[in-house]
Amino acid sequence: MIPNILYEDKDIIVVKKPAGMESQSSSSFAPDMVSEIKKHIHSQYPQSREPYVGVIHRLDKPVGGVMVYAKTKSAAAALSGQVQSRKMKKVYMAVVCGRIVDNVENFVDYLLKDSRNNVSKIVEKGIIGSKRAELRYQVIGSVEIPEPLSLVEIELSTGRHHQIRVQFAGHGLPIWGDSRYNPRFAGGKKTGESLALWAWKLTFFHPRTGKAMTFEAQPEGRMFEELKK
Repeated sequence: MIPNILYEDKDIIVVKKPAGMESQSSSSFAPDMVSEIKKHIHSQYPQSREPYVGVIHRLDKPVGGVMVYAKTKSAAAALSGQVQSRKMKKVYMAVVCGRIVDNVENFVDYLLKDSRNNVSKIVEKGIIGSKRAELRYQVIGSVEIPEPLSLVEIELSTGRHHQIRVQFAGHGLPIWGDSRYNPRFAGGKKTGESLALWAWKLTFFHPRTGKAMTFEAQPEGRMFEELKK
């Protein structure tokens, strides 16, 4: 499978990750983005040794959208530095269940990760192991088909485990199709619905030239199509 490449040079590769694929190699035998990118690079330079692919940020398996990977260690270090300093901007779109009162709002919570069950939850500030999580959203549109649904654009200020999914669920606005944090979709694939969360815009500075770069990929999935109508 050839990755959907949005941009590539000797330092970086920007791709559109399909929903349902891991961002990096996992314990399963299913394809993952790092393996597919390595295959792509190797097909261009078959005589070279195994390509280097540096993971800079991650998307949950059911989330699709724009990602950047480094092709050199120096590029990986520079891009990782942008993540730490919050110079890399990640913007998402999501369809949430419910009618939102405030069209623009910030969520600031403290999240605690439960590694054993691969979930996170909102806890009180000061709980050992908890981390501050902040995001900003604005409402793009809403429908009632037959229940209230809202399309929101989300910009992350922090990058926590399942952050968007946990925070919206915790504020009474669970994401459509979320089998972990939306009780309506408990049971996952039985519902036949995909998670309506998409990483649609990514902005960063090129690790070598310093040039500001922005890449976009429009959300895919049934509920996004419904909200566009």
